[in-house]
Amino acid sequence: MRDDTDSPGRLLLLAVWLAVLAVVLLFMMVLAAALPTISSPGPGGPLDWLWLPSQGRFGILPMCVGSLALALLALGLGWPLALGLACWLLTEESATARPLTRFVNGLIRFMTTVPTVVYGFAAVFLLTPLARTVLGGTGMCLASAAVMLVLLVLPTMVLILMAGLRPRLDRLCPWGLALGFSRLDLLRLFVLPGSGRTLASAAVLGFGRAVGDTLIPLMLAGNATQVPGGLAESMRSLTAHMALVTANEVGGAAYTSLFAAGLVLLAVNTGASLVLRRLVRSSSGPVPAGSGGAA
Repeated sequence: MRDDTDSPGRLLLLAVWLAVLAVVLLFMMVLAAALPTISSPGPGGPLDWLWLPSQGRFGILPMCVGSLALALLALGLGWPLALGLACWLLTEESATARPLTRFVNGLIRFMTTVPTVVYGFAAVFLLTPLARTVLGGTGMCLASAAVMLVLLVLPTMVLILMAGLRPRLDRLCPWGLALGFSRLDLLRLFVLPGSGRTLASAAVLGFGRAVGDTLIPLMLAGNATQVPGGLAESMRSLTAHMALVTANEVGGAAYTSLFAAGLVLLAVNTGASLVLRRLVRSSSGPVPAGSGGAA
């Protein structure tokens, strides 16, 4: 009589190997398609600072710089806000503020379910006129895209920070409160100084989420193929560039240059994921181990 007790384990192992094989094949395909375009001689290759298809220039470096600037700006604005919000939710315990903390907690979880296109659509009518008034120009600029990316990555970072900080705080509360410390004192003096990996994990995951998003920069950044020189200037992210070129090209040098762009995106997201997993593996706190962008 055949023993089927190991069947679920074998199916699970098969699924894991199929997933690993799919990822390896994806990397090999993109790398094989990108290497010829990267190694092509002349100034028209993807490692150039100009994107002028009419003149045979297909450089993606302005889009790489734009993506990096946009993601770092969103992270610089969003990470301190996420940390402050997480600390407030963890330490506010007065009876009058409890309904507000429950509402904010529920709102943060709801924000993780909102489609990205909703953020972009609302910002076109609400944020870009304000940016046009304050900064000048069309309002479709680096600042507009960065502000909406902050709203996009904020809930994820807040939930990760709370998941990593709450168990440490709860372990300290019984004796800490008995000694006269408040929850804020315990968090500020004892929890945060020993939670560097949790703080870094939230930042790495937020960066990966921001650099991989497509719709927000596509709808709000202006899509100018240039290195942005200021917050009011338009730019084009690498993800938005790939979406636009794919929608308008079916072959030729412009289309093949997208494989180099895809290789850069894969390298950035893989690097962020590996850093995050390294942080999680060496951390004692329950921080989620995953990273990736949202298209």
